[in-house]
Amino acid sequence: MSRVKPEAIWQHDKVLPYILTRLKDKINEITAVEKIILFGSRGRLPLERWNELEGKDWDILVQTRCKLKNTRVLLNEEYHLDLLVLDENQAKKFTENMTTKELFPINELECIMTKNEENE
Repeated sequence: MSRVKPEAIWQHDKVLPYILTRLKDKINEITAVEKIILFGSRGRLPLERWNELEGKDWDILVQTRCKLKNTRVLLNEEYHLDLLVLDENQAKKFTENMTTKELFPINELECIMTKNEENE
């Protein structure tokens, strides 16, 4: 799908800013971003265990006003993302039996990341 940057693939401090800013801005040019949700391996595991997922890609669902196709044109080649852009009904149906973490507008990881920075 894209060229992988192995040293950053699982590091939230390098990948999440890209996901939450650049990708969101690109999608907002087309349709309003309502939510950004992390699903798959990282949606199920606590942040502290993400180092176990080295080499795995990021599974991102962006909920917008309308579904977008061919989302790989929005991606930076440095990161390997599985990106879905769905409307609210499709997003609810897709995630109804999944464990996920919301990254926008509510960042469910923010308190964990702040706590980790304080402990360093």
